[in-house]
Amino acid sequence: MTLSTQFLTMLSMIGMGSLFGAMFDTYQRFLKRPKKKAWIVFINDVLFWIIQALIIFYTLFLVNNGELRFYIFIALVCGFAAYQSLLKGMYLRFLDMLIHSVIAIAMFLKKTFQLLIYKPVVGLIQVVLTIILAIGRGLLTLVKFVFKVLLLVVKIIFVPVQKILLLFWKLLPKGIKKTVEKLYNITAGNFKKIRNYINKWINKWKSRKE
Repeated sequence: MTLSTQFLTMLSMIGMGSLFGAMFDTYQRFLKRPKKKAWIVFINDVLFWIIQALIIFYTLFLVNNGELRFYIFIALVCGFAAYQSLLKGMYLRFLDMLIHSVIAIAMFLKKTFQLLIYKPVVGLIQVVLTIILAIGRGLLTLVKFVFKVLLLVVKIIFVPVQKILLLFWKLLPKGIKKTVEKLYNITAGNFKKIRNYINKWINKWKSRKE
């Protein structure tokens, strides 16, 4: 390993140590250990350490093809210590400012969405539904009114017609009455036979299907 490679490896590991410190503080900031169950915290910790180890090893692989040296661990500790003593306060303030900025932007976008899209759409839907219900009620009232008028007209027309037909029936000769009654009975009997025949075939078809 050349001196330039060793020097680049040292700088990379110092940077990774500082980055690990920043990632650890970020992880602690979002984890909220007291509010989480122990097994969830354990799984998160394991995943965090695995991811950090993979990131450090991948960086080391890019720099010196993954060769491990004792000074690499010293460089990681030095980078972490440098972050803790020099950069931690600034990073935590920056992280808090970033979190508050993201929350403020998210709230602004939420209010904008509600004001410009959600509320107008909901209001338009409510207006459309109100109009449809009003039209439906109006049509139902109109249909009821027309139905009542038709019933009244039918009663007005049917009662005199019925009386006229009854009077006309009484004035008919007995022979014509008997002929009409026979025709009526024959027609009714034929309709009854047809209905029984259809019911018979329907029952047979149902029994075959079962």
